[in-house]
Amino acid sequence: QVQLVESGGGLVQAGGSLRLSCVASVRSFSTYAMGWFRQAPGKEREFVAAISRSGGSTYYADSVKGRFTISRDDAKNTMYLQMNSLKPEDTAVYYCAAHSGTGAYLRTHSDLDYWGQGTQVTVSS
Repeated sequence: QVQLVESGGGLVQAGGSLRLSCVASVRSFSTYAMGWFRQAPGKEREFVAAISRSGGSTYYADSVKGRFTISRDDAKNTMYLQMNSLKPEDTAVYYCAAHSGTGAYLRTHSDLDYWGQGTQVTVSS
């Protein structure tokens, strides 16, 4: 069983930055593609970013491209999401996910192997 724990959320003003972390309790972290998703109040969960098992490929939703950066540190079993130039519309609960398939799969699918509990990000205007 894999456990994913997110952290780093909080309240920030528009234009500010936050870095989210997702720590995985698993021996074979490098065998999982990882991703970030978010769900705003009253909306469906949506894809934000994904990274391949090797870290060599990354994928972003158009709404965050150029502002967010996904990365991973396999030595620490940790994935990150650096969020810059935050906007009020980025307000949501952010979830990390792990999947044994490809990073590209996370971009269009939600039937992933493991999910974290989420961390709240609130951006004030």
